[in-house]
Amino acid sequence: MQKLLRISLIAVLSLCGCERGLDPHGVRSGRSPQDASEAAVSGTFSIVAVDPNTGVCGAAVASKYPAVGKVVPYVRAGVGAFCTQHWHNPEWGEHALDLLAKGRLPEQVLAELLRNDPRRDKRQLAIIDMSGRAANRNPADADPSGIWWGAVSGRHYACQGNTLTGRDVIFAMAEAYEQTQGSLADRLMAALIAGDCAGGDHRGRLAAGIRVARKGTKGYWLELYVDQSDDAVVELAGEYAAVEHEAKGQWPGGRLPFTHPCPPSAADDTIDK
Repeated sequence: MQKLLRISLIAVLSLCGCERGLDPHGVRSGRSPQDASEAAVSGTFSIVAVDPNTGVCGAAVASKYPAVGKVVPYVRAGVGAFCTQHWHNPEWGEHALDLLAKGRLPEQVLAELLRNDPRRDKRQLAIIDMSGRAANRNPADADPSGIWWGAVSGRHYACQGNTLTGRDVIFAMAEAYEQTQGSLADRLMAALIAGDCAGGDHRGRLAAGIRVARKGTKGYWLELYVDQSDDAVVELAGEYAAVEHEAKGQWPGGRLPFTHPCPPSAADDTIDK
């Protein structure tokens, strides 16, 4: 098992059953898509969120796609968060945040990205600014393996996913984010865990990640990744519980001792960190 964990304070594809298709790396509007050999489809579920009062923003994601935490979520202090998934386009990540930083509304950013995109109906996008204005774009022509896709947004957050076991995934994420008492990072982790426990990606649990940024801190304030695992979200949750970081709040699920968060299966297995 290969795992990469990084903390900034000082911290669908081959063997995993993800698919290959035509280019999802199609690039910014007005540019030609890349060669089809570079294609990759990230069936996934994610959440973007901001806390206007503290100036913290973040995103969390899980998928059967390897190292998904490094190609789907993008966050920037004082700007907001963005996720590009299904036929994902990593080149849009920083570009979307640049547009937000220039004062574009989330809806305007999505419109600009998709305007000249020949694969617009394969994209699933989510974006939120530091005022809590959020916008989603679901794929109108998701691949058959998508099974279920959709999105829901609420006060200062948005959840979205495709290739899921069903709608319970997205609604469980939203409920967990709203009901969890803790920091924004705590609430992101709680939402990701809830989506995973509700079924998550119907193909499996290979990778997960969380990125959090804070105004006044350069780069990511907190970032954790599990790039390849048999149970990525649970492993990520264990790493989150073990790490000492001021981004964490008082949420009990983010503290040791860590127990499997998805009852009843494996709920009695305590992971010593």
